[in-house]
Amino acid sequence: MATENTKCVIIGSGPAGYTAAIYASRANISPILYEGIQPGGQLTTTSEVENFPGYPEGVMGSQLMEDLRRQALRFGADIRNGIIKDVDFSERPFKVTADDNTVILADTVIVATGASARYLGLPDEQRFAGLGVSACATCDGFFYRGKTVAVVGGGDTACEESLYLSGLAKQVYLIVRKDFLRASKVMQKRVMDKENITVLFNTNTLGLFGEEFLEGAHLVEFAGTDKEHKFDINIDGFFLAIGHKPNTDIFRGKLELDDQGYIVLPGKSQATSVEGVFAAGDVADSHYQQAITAAGTGCRAALDAEHFLMEHQQ
Repeated sequence: MATENTKCVIIGSGPAGYTAAIYASRANISPILYEGIQPGGQLTTTSEVENFPGYPEGVMGSQLMEDLRRQALRFGADIRNGIIKDVDFSERPFKVTADDNTVILADTVIVATGASARYLGLPDEQRFAGLGVSACATCDGFFYRGKTVAVVGGGDTACEESLYLSGLAKQVYLIVRKDFLRASKVMQKRVMDKENITVLFNTNTLGLFGEEFLEGAHLVEFAGTDKEHKFDINIDGFFLAIGHKPNTDIFRGKLELDDQGYIVLPGKSQATSVEGVFAAGDVADSHYQQAITAAGTGCRAALDAEHFLMEHQQ
């Protein structure tokens, strides 16, 4: 079992992890970054990104992540393809164990493991990922101007996504499995008052169809009752708005998490409940969840780690 020592370990890649690596490397902290199960994070499953500053013509999500990765490497970050399977934050230096059983003793840790969108579990969701299926209306809605889309969900997020898309798309279907919306009264009214949003209550999605790109959805109304009715709708886009799951399983009992599983940041910095451990990106952000905000917190976390190391020099 190999053991190494470092000033900083960054757990996870994506905009937050790679940006933290850029800043930490430029500060001569020589960070070790483990990319995790999905190097580059959620953006690698997105087609074109048009709202990240510095790319006026847009950029493919995978290319954006590769650019950030190369920039971190240029400044000397030690980027490794692997997964962190266990952490021990009970004392410093912190003990971080990788899936190849390498043990790293780190003076600081930056957690940037992100959050995963919740999906319905339909095989077609993966087939049409980036080809009509999305979990971020703000990211991908622009591509559906004048088209017909569907949003799945019944809470505030689903209503917000529907309202956002209604300003771009010709028609928006809001697919709700219950006979009511869980969103706030204000959001419910806004959705109901919008002429190009049609709410389909008591409806579940059975599957998606299309040739090369998404063309429609198979739905069922009042499933399992004597009023059961199956029908299809023609759509160009299918947006999941049933929440995200923060990737924090290995941190349970080791960092303070909120009731949704997101890492709690008690102060005005990226510091977590454990001194010397910082968090950046969607793993500590249940609200914005954008590439640019994740990158910004990655910068903050690296600066916080640098400041912590200066204060605790031996």
